[in-house]
Amino acid sequence: MALTQANPPWSFLDDAGQPAGYDVDVAKDLAKRLGIPRVDFIGSDYASFIGGIQADRFDIVVSAQTITSKRDEQVDFSRPYAVNDVAVFVRTGTTGIATPRDLAGKKIAVSEGTTEAEFVRASIPGADVRIYKNAMLGLTDLSQGRADAALVSRFQGTYLAAKKALPVQAAIPVLHREVLGMSFRERSPRFKDAVDKAINGMIADATLSAISRRWFSGTDMAAAVRGLPAAQATRPPAERRS
Repeated sequence: MALTQANPPWSFLDDAGQPAGYDVDVAKDLAKRLGIPRVDFIGSDYASFIGGIQADRFDIVVSAQTITSKRDEQVDFSRPYAVNDVAVFVRTGTTGIATPRDLAGKKIAVSEGTTEAEFVRASIPGADVRIYKNAMLGLTDLSQGRADAALVSRFQGTYLAAKKALPVQAAIPVLHREVLGMSFRERSPRFKDAVDKAINGMIADATLSAISRRWFSGTDMAAAVRGLPAAQATRPPAERRS
């Protein structure tokens, strides 16, 4: 099972060097429901997830991965198990960034292989795109003035700012909302059905609610995914980016 291990509170290594976070707790419960006695967590990154699945290095990715049409052409996705609000963070005290138009020509930090990186390249005129291995590195550079803004998960940016005492704040708390799924090899209908059934069980018995409230300051991901339009809950959203 692949995850980044560097994107708290979604997934990270705790003080004992063990995987922790929302995705880790969800993955463990998923394995239990599938009757799998042991999960091997493999550290990877967004730029490598799809290739890792195609090369059989991973059986499944559970790592806050956005469902997009482009990705769905290469791997299969589970039903949604979370949503993610992409936010624009700036250094504390910064003014003048209140809409996406205000990002034009700015130095913008994004994580490699993410939909945020694709969005900036396609939608922000003249952006100086700064690529990082993970959001922590991008937010750190932002806090030290080496970037003008960072596009990261609102949950992630808020968590890291508090835990690491970074002088950053959300200038645009919700730039857009993305729907997240677990990815695995194409043409795996029995596996997909089993994973979807397990996720549905987590939603029905409030397990997903309990896990998300623990990691996202009270946010109920079960309620969020139940509230998705039927089309979004069953297939990738229309591509927003080229």
